[in-house]
Amino acid sequence: MRPVLHGDISAAARALLAAPPPERSRLCLRMIAEAELADRHVRTTGQLHPLYGNGSLMAAARSRSLANEPGFDDLQYCQCFEMVLHNLIGFHVNQRRS
Repeated sequence: MRPVLHGDISAAARALLAAPPPERSRLCLRMIAEAELADRHVRTTGQLHPLYGNGSLMAAARSRSLANEPGFDDLQYCQCFEMVLHNLIGFHVNQRRS
């Protein structure tokens, strides 16, 4: 996966916010996996992945409907933002173990 910036987290959280709450965890993991797959494709072929883009989390998120970005006074948005961060930490920990 390409380096993750604030905009990547925000886009992913907005995609989660637009999804039904029971589907958010699975969707979050899926977006991270898609970004990783796309990044590997780009590094191997030099071409964008046909479905998942350039390997950024933002590209994976933007292939979905995004909620308007609320402020951090929105509890659900905060939970979605936290979910993205939590799953990214898990992804990076697993990458180091591999």
